[in-house]
Amino acid sequence: MSLLGEFTPHLEIYSIDEAFLDLSDVRDAERVAWGQRIKKTLWRSVGMPVCVGMGPTKTLAKLANFAAKKWRRTGGVLDLSCPRRRERLMRIVPVDEVWGIGGRLSQRLGQLGIRSVWDLCRQSPDAMRAQFNVVLARTVLELQGISCLALDEVPAAKQQIVCSRSFKNPLASKDDLLAALSEFCSRAAEKLRSQQCITGALTVFIETNPFRPREPQYQRSATRLLPHATQDTRQLVGHARRLLQEIFRSGYRYHKGGVLLGHIQPEAVPGQLDLFAGGGVDRRTEEGNLMRTVDRINQRFPAALAVASTGLGRHWQYQSARLSGHYTTQWRELVKVRCQ
Repeated sequence: MSLLGEFTPHLEIYSIDEAFLDLSDVRDAERVAWGQRIKKTLWRSVGMPVCVGMGPTKTLAKLANFAAKKWRRTGGVLDLSCPRRRERLMRIVPVDEVWGIGGRLSQRLGQLGIRSVWDLCRQSPDAMRAQFNVVLARTVLELQGISCLALDEVPAAKQQIVCSRSFKNPLASKDDLLAALSEFCSRAAEKLRSQQCITGALTVFIETNPFRPREPQYQRSATRLLPHATQDTRQLVGHARRLLQEIFRSGYRYHKGGVLLGHIQPEAVPGQLDLFAGGGVDRRTEEGNLMRTVDRINQRFPAALAVASTGLGRHWQYQSARLSGHYTTQWRELVKVRCQ
């Protein structure tokens, strides 16, 4: 993604291996050459083969990317700016290859005689909106070359943050579960602070292994609305401890547990002040500064500090016994060659 950002400052990271770039400043005659440069740069720098699809809208760019992957004669780069080229492609591509159209929707469209992308492109957006929904109407407009989906250069903040794991060995004691949940709270709080937000609700859940029906089964969750929205790991661990106390039942072997943060809002939103708690806004600022300092230390020295740790071991964690070496990113793991 950092390499793609060198070609244009306007970049939307769509997924772990896909992105949209704004190349509107590039002349039409040079766009294919730009696509080839992108393709060669990623192959040379990270060894990743990619295909580049271009179009006046995001949906057409996705369609061009599909064709660039399917037909080798494109050289892995296809520009659908030309209407005649778009029409030729749309006539031979089935409608279920359009971005956002799944199996069920394609079946409903097929019942109306809409089987190719060209069939969908020729439909009236108003009719599609009346018979289906506004999303399909926008898709039709995008296929017609009218942009309805802007480039999202700033990813939206998550509305929920979940951190959960299956345990290496089933846990039967409350202390072991608390150790795991404390770790989950710490990881979730780091994600929360990275998007500069606070949470107003915490959910804790635990469950036994459903694939062992001969063992006693139990699963339960509990949610607490926090008296004050926070991003402080220590407070989240304290609330998780009380929630675990409510739902824990002895006599069961717990296979999985986790925490969920909800009611997420920006940290800049003013909160309700507690008349009986000292510090007010200054207290939240101090807590935020402390947590960010811990995060910076852990980024520089991974896992150097453990906030609100229970002091228990982590025998519940899975161990990566066959993890590949970090030969290109860690000095201590560089391959040593001895010449004699």
